[in-house]
Amino acid sequence: MTAALFSPMQIKGVRFKNRIGMSPMCQYSSTDGVASDWHMVHLGARAVGGVGFIMAECTAVSPTGRISQGCAGLWNDAQANALKPIVAFQHQFGAVAGIQISHSGRKGSAATALEGGSHLDADDPNGWQTVGPTAQAFDPDGTRLWKTPKALSVADIHEIQEQFVHSAKLALEVGYDLLEVHCAHGYLLHSFLTPLVNTRGDAYGGDLRARARLLLETVEKVRAVWPEDKVLSVRLSVHDFAADGLTLEDTAQVGLWLKELGVDILDCSGGGAVPEARGAIGNRTAEQPDMAGHLRAATGLPVMAVGGITDAAQADDLIASSKADIALMGREMMRDPHWAFRAAKNLSADTRHVLAEQYGFFVGAS
Repeated sequence: MTAALFSPMQIKGVRFKNRIGMSPMCQYSSTDGVASDWHMVHLGARAVGGVGFIMAECTAVSPTGRISQGCAGLWNDAQANALKPIVAFQHQFGAVAGIQISHSGRKGSAATALEGGSHLDADDPNGWQTVGPTAQAFDPDGTRLWKTPKALSVADIHEIQEQFVHSAKLALEVGYDLLEVHCAHGYLLHSFLTPLVNTRGDAYGGDLRARARLLLETVEKVRAVWPEDKVLSVRLSVHDFAADGLTLEDTAQVGLWLKELGVDILDCSGGGAVPEARGAIGNRTAEQPDMAGHLRAATGLPVMAVGGITDAAQADDLIASSKADIALMGREMMRDPHWAFRAAKNLSADTRHVLAEQYGFFVGAS
């Protein structure tokens, strides 16, 4: 019997050869948003290793939408052209290629995480003005520097929505199969959605529906240019892990609204909106796959689960028990680019054709 983890799945015109996914992990290896040889090796190795779905890292829709100077971008042709051979390489080994488009909001203009991650000083020429739903800094009382963002006007909001649309069009030109809109981890769209950050008094603030307006409008505009036979995903922080923040029930309602707009799958992460969530995230990461299952049941949409997934039996159970449709791994994929092959061996599944043929021929049956 085929292990659930290695069963194929079809969403519209996109076929996933298995349910193993690599989640987006920032690499801080881009120059002016342009991917480098590192990205070819980093993403390509997982395609060779047998991963069915590979999500490129958080990719900014504008220069000031980046988290840091080293982050990926997709707002011009140079960036698109650098990504084309990387996506083509992934396709060569049967992997579904996805990209996550994002705006960092009030968390932008930072040094890379490899350099400490603090916001850059106001007089640093590599920095920029951050933005958010209000002029409240992420952690004004913290020991790290966090810039005070500019509260976005309605005109500013519409401009950023058009940046998402432009990035979506470029992603289509590159050849991606799946496009994901990032509404998690305290970045711009999530900061509008959560009551912990969004205290606006206009049409983009208030109750859950009003706070979701930026996300819903953006997704509707993106769906209009993203082909119906390709997959549209939204990454959500399904729980804020902080008092008075978004709950699973709130996120399930948002999921239903997204479903009405043509979203095909939800990517279920958590936390990130406020500093108080930092400690809770570490303690509650293992809960996130169960939370993904809750959203799957509540919305009827396929879901991707992420958080503390490390071994094959655990990932297989998520799929077999209908808690998730794709098991996403980030750090575990970094530890072992051939995780899919080892998972097949552990689950007594066919190993011969998991790895690329150049490897599988020699070790696939061993």
